Amino acid sequence: MSKTQPARGMRDFLPADVRRREYVIGVIREVYERYGFEPLETPAVENIETLLGKYGEEGNQLIFKILKRGEHEQTGEADLALRYDLTVPLARVIANNRGTLPKFFKRYQIQPVWRADRPARGRFREFYQCDIDVVGTHSMLVEALLCAAAGEALAELGFQQFTIRLNHRQILAGILNAAGILGDKHASALVALDKLDKLGRNGVYKELTDRGIAEEASNKLLTFFENLSSLESEVRISVDGSIESEREELNKLVLSRLAEFIEEDDEIGNSGIAELRLILKYAKASGAGARIKIDPSLARGLSYYTGAIMEISVPDLSGSLGGGGRYDNLIGMFLKEGIPACGFSLGLERIIVVMTEREMFPRELVEAPAEVMILGWFDSQYEDENRILDSLALANRLRRKKMRVDVYPEPADMDKQFNYARKQGYPIIIQINQEDYREGKCVVKDMRTKTRQEITRAEVESVVLKMFGKESDT
Repeated sequence: MSKTQPARGMRDFLPADVRRREYVIGVIREVYERYGFEPLETPAVENIETLLGKYGEEGNQLIFKILKRGEHEQTGEADLALRYDLTVPLARVIANNRGTLPKFFKRYQIQPVWRADRPARGRFREFYQCDIDVVGTHSMLVEALLCAAAGEALAELGFQQFTIRLNHRQILAGILNAAGILGDKHASALVALDKLDKLGRNGVYKELTDRGIAEEASNKLLTFFENLSSLESEVRISVDGSIESEREELNKLVLSRLAEFIEEDDEIGNSGIAELRLILKYAKASGAGARIKIDPSLARGLSYYTGAIMEISVPDLSGSLGGGGRYDNLIGMFLKEGIPACGFSLGLERIIVVMTEREMFPRELVEAPAEVMILGWFDSQYEDENRILDSLALANRLRRKKMRVDVYPEPADMDKQFNYARKQGYPIIIQINQEDYREGKCVVKDMRTKTRQEITRAEVESVVLKMFGKESDT
């Protein structure tokens, strides 16, 4: 590996990468704030005891530990760790600031996290998460709110077809009980079940039995999920064909099958079903109902979830674009009192990868260094100072109108300047050569429509602003 490459699983972000990132973050932040969420930031480094024991057996192995420093360096012990996610730090903040934060605390947080994972396509050791959480209420309104906000953010980024898969940890407990899997094996079984999409029935069956779960119970569990998977085709035949009515009918049918499978006297499992029914009602009123699909196989590996769990799936894309759930006991690990909470996280890196591959970014806003490039004819022997000053003044006037404007900085013939501007992707190019300058004219080229206008320099500001849908006040 070249010495100039970043560490494995880490990346440099070149200008186009940063513009894409800032564009996505800007859209997500604007949507989150419309829903009343407030910003929060926490340190990159946490005390290691803050993180250990919060993420389950696999999560603990992926924490980036920081060795003790100075005179304790030789011990090989770790006392700090890089932030693994944004949820556990939030729980610590709530516990540390309980007396000053509002009763219902709604926060969004967009920061990097680190995991000692195996790097792969779309999977990095350092990556950003875009979290929203509501702390302080058991109400199912929160789950509906999170689904609506996350779904709206993706829709505004240009995603049309995506599904918010919804399940409940209490339903999973009821399913495992009904299959004959004892309580002390639930956590282990959920780790295996969470891989059903990746490994399929045979792979999960092997992992279940390897984890000491009886063959009969494993078969009963996986047969139940196989039977559920056939419901989708049945629903398509029975409804009028609209996506919303199809999804609503499917969710009702899945909940009905769950009620049949889970034991009648299983209060926990049946409570989960009742809560999902309520979430669906609230989500429909919030405009997110058509995006939600009940998926009883969804487990999510993090051990701190206690109620509803959610994950976003996109057609023809392995993995998810985000997920979350209710974690009513996590903050209680830092306090003597229990505090209910629920959150959702969008995976910024995967969103950017998918949007780049599918060409979903608006080119003129993201891929070009600026919206306008001003070109001049500068003789290497003699520079026309007045023409340069006029170009700088024009750039300044456009910038005051919130336009992003660049000026070619050194002597070069016009063809060389134009080719540079074209390769850099500037949407609008203003050319002011020697002859045009003497006549008080210039040429404005719209590279998006491949059109050109020869106008007076006095008209430049209004013409360019109009090209971007803005009006001049002069």
